[in-house]
Amino acid sequence: MSDMLKFTHVDQHYPEVTPAQERKSNFDEIYGQFDPAEAAVQAARCSQCGIPFCQIHCPLSNNIPDWLKLTAEGRLEEAYAISSATNTFPEICGRICPQDRLCEGNCVIEKGFKSVTIGSVEKYITETAFANGWVKPIQVTKETGLSVGIIGAGPAGLAAADMLRQHGHEVHVYDRYDRVGGLLIYGIPNFKLEKQIVLRRQQLLKDGGIHFHLNVDIGNSITLEELRQKHSSVLIATGVYKSRDIDIPDCSLGNILPALDYLTASNRVGLGDKVAEFDSGLLNSAGKKVVVIGGGDTAMDCVRTAVRQGASSVTCLYRRDQANMPGSMREVKNAQEEGVQFMWLSAPKAFVGKTHVEQIIVQPMRLMAQDNSGRHAVVPVDGEQFTLNADMVIKALGFDAEELPVLFGAPELKTSRSGTVAVDSKTFETSMPGVFAAGDIVRGASLVVWAIRDGRDAADAMHRHMMSTRARSKAA
Repeated sequence: MSDMLKFTHVDQHYPEVTPAQERKSNFDEIYGQFDPAEAAVQAARCSQCGIPFCQIHCPLSNNIPDWLKLTAEGRLEEAYAISSATNTFPEICGRICPQDRLCEGNCVIEKGFKSVTIGSVEKYITETAFANGWVKPIQVTKETGLSVGIIGAGPAGLAAADMLRQHGHEVHVYDRYDRVGGLLIYGIPNFKLEKQIVLRRQQLLKDGGIHFHLNVDIGNSITLEELRQKHSSVLIATGVYKSRDIDIPDCSLGNILPALDYLTASNRVGLGDKVAEFDSGLLNSAGKKVVVIGGGDTAMDCVRTAVRQGASSVTCLYRRDQANMPGSMREVKNAQEEGVQFMWLSAPKAFVGKTHVEQIIVQPMRLMAQDNSGRHAVVPVDGEQFTLNADMVIKALGFDAEELPVLFGAPELKTSRSGTVAVDSKTFETSMPGVFAAGDIVRGASLVVWAIRDGRDAADAMHRHMMSTRARSKAA
């Protein structure tokens, strides 16, 4: 048996991080991996508390204390079995989850002793499992004869596909892009998630019998109604990709770009694709004074990508202070180490230029009292403004849902005021019988870990629906 509670005499330790000067020159993942001895010692810092807040604050309710204890005892195959029982993609969550806001940020030993390095241990467990051949494709013991169509090959769609295939259903995943993964492939940079990690999981899903249909645009290539006729049930898991805009003067000037366009081009180049907008310089920040507007994880992805592309300067404008940023503090720290300048309490007031942006007029802001959501409201500082030079402006202000009823040619598909798909909160079923929805297209732009949770829950609801429908049909 391992000696747990080592937090009393063992300091918190993370795997080695590539020094900032070195990592700025490439897109490789910056975090190393524990060796077996380090992983065991760090896992043994867990207090094995009676009420594990790490698990409570994990969207997937991962049984973190148990797999930490098993890791400390060297029982890694069992640790992986417990980790993967609740998480479809632990190798991805171990890399990109904001542990500082979720599990590690709620560790009961955090005050005075620093939390357990949960994410790094999770990554170590999963990579050890892959190296030892413990990660196997889905093995279906009994086919149900029922077919499911999933629209969207992002984290929610893939998580649902995995669960539905485990139930024995025939699963077909449709995506308008040419690769599987959604934002995991095209939105998240390699320095956080190398693409071979996603491609490795894709191959496992294919080997488990899941069928992928790429470059399929629902509403054009095939209609939603045709999918409904083809499958026993359909899941909409498209995510949200419509970039939010800024309503200020001259926001249509050249070189003012949506974040996802910029990140997608960079990721495509990294995958070996020919991207004309990158080659022309439109989506390439090399040698430019880059300003990113926003304070979330997407903004951090943009500023850190610009650094690696060789921008002459990179500035992040955020209208609140650092303490109120929605993104991961770890990502902010990484960006600061890499030379990104942050201008807190600053918001764009107007863009200046003839055809392309040349300057930004910046409005200083000040915090007010917290609103009902717990966030501080902000108001302009009267009579103050300053000018910031810029060759490229990237808008990282979040994402909204596209008009799916229009895109899918399905006006009967009901949506919320914000444009997300409306579902029954218990069954995930939409206004269209047999059509379900999950992930960001229901929740709004959120974390990958929440998309995985929603996809898994929706898959269970769909399975129950299909089996009960068939049972009623047989009884009739």
